[in-house]
Amino acid sequence: MHDPRPRAHDALPASLPMGTADVAYHLAMGGRPLPAGFLFGFSGRAPTLDSVRARVAERAARIPALRYRIARQSRTFSRVDGIDVERHVHEAWLPGDDDGAGAGRLMLSRPMGGDGRPPWDVWLVHGPTGGHSLCYRTDHTFQDGVGAAHTARALLDDHPAGGPPAYRPRTPAPAGLAGALGAMAASFRASDKPAFDVPVSGLTTLCQAVVPVARLRAVGRAHGATVNDIFLAALAHAIGTWHRKSTGAAHPPLPVAVPMSVRPRGEECAPGNRLVVARVLLPCDAPSPLHALTRVVARTDTLRTGRQRDALRLLMTAGPRGIGARVGTRMVNGRSVAGPVSSVDFGSALVHQGNTARRAVVYSGLGAGIRCLTTLTLQHDTACLAVIHDEALTSADALPDLWLAALLELERP
Repeated sequence: MHDPRPRAHDALPASLPMGTADVAYHLAMGGRPLPAGFLFGFSGRAPTLDSVRARVAERAARIPALRYRIARQSRTFSRVDGIDVERHVHEAWLPGDDDGAGAGRLMLSRPMGGDGRPPWDVWLVHGPTGGHSLCYRTDHTFQDGVGAAHTARALLDDHPAGGPPAYRPRTPAPAGLAGALGAMAASFRASDKPAFDVPVSGLTTLCQAVVPVARLRAVGRAHGATVNDIFLAALAHAIGTWHRKSTGAAHPPLPVAVPMSVRPRGEECAPGNRLVVARVLLPCDAPSPLHALTRVVARTDTLRTGRQRDALRLLMTAGPRGIGARVGTRMVNGRSVAGPVSSVDFGSALVHQGNTARRAVVYSGLGAGIRCLTTLTLQHDTACLAVIHDEALTSADALPDLWLAALLELERP
């Protein structure tokens, strides 16, 4: 199995240019940090802060993504030659965090360092009755979810290997190029998303649900769909039900941004975002989860057969970086989409000092007028749905249970 950790003799350049996606995040956030990363939940005895710091001190200097800071004025990443571990690794106590969501809320709300250090930190968060979390956090301008997954594993895992699969570039099909151009054009038009058109409060919270991966795969096999298809279809029906309960009206198809990794083999722990974003209409108006799944599968099949991921990568990088970044800010913006909907397969469970994580959650803060972000994180045999939303969506904490209810309907013969 490929080990993404760099070797001690690997030379790192003094600076690296931001990529198109990095500049897009920088522009969308006005230079402010956007917290993103991975949270791992454990049971049993927690490690000591000193032991976590020792692990980080041993590994960090060999991981490229931990060796650079953001030089925003020049839109570059600048190498930092010394890492002060005590300023990067912290500890917190949340004795009332029964479901582990409190650790996620802490990571979303805690200010990130802006003093010229590399933009990452690690938190040991103590929960009730011996439960604890390890959280790797970075700035989304600097790293995407797949990069964060590889970096967290390289930094914290007892035997760091594996992780999300590498992207293998292909030539886009004509249909994929046409679809990518259509998605870019659609992002410049106003969209209809009544459930999410509320004033932004600026306060973010998180709710979640946990299911066995085997359930998702079994439903997928029964319907000829992928786990991601099941995730999207159940989410579409959950949002439709949620909106109907509060308004009595059906919700129109909902535009969302679906991030897709273009991180190739050999760049697992490289700084910078390696992703493109597809625009997908969730069929929230479908009368049942099965109808929603049929429409989702038709859409994702079109994305795959047209190789739209490759088309978007080509289009976003073909011209000047600044133009591609401006287009990117339009495609992921609260005016054009309800928010990102993302899934990451972390792979085998993270093991830290002999203790195996029970679940993993990829998370990100909200910006650019986005009211809601939904993620599905697979780790070994457990999947965690997380709904990160602006507190102005006062009843959005019902969405995880509605998603589980839609999944149950899909399981019925």
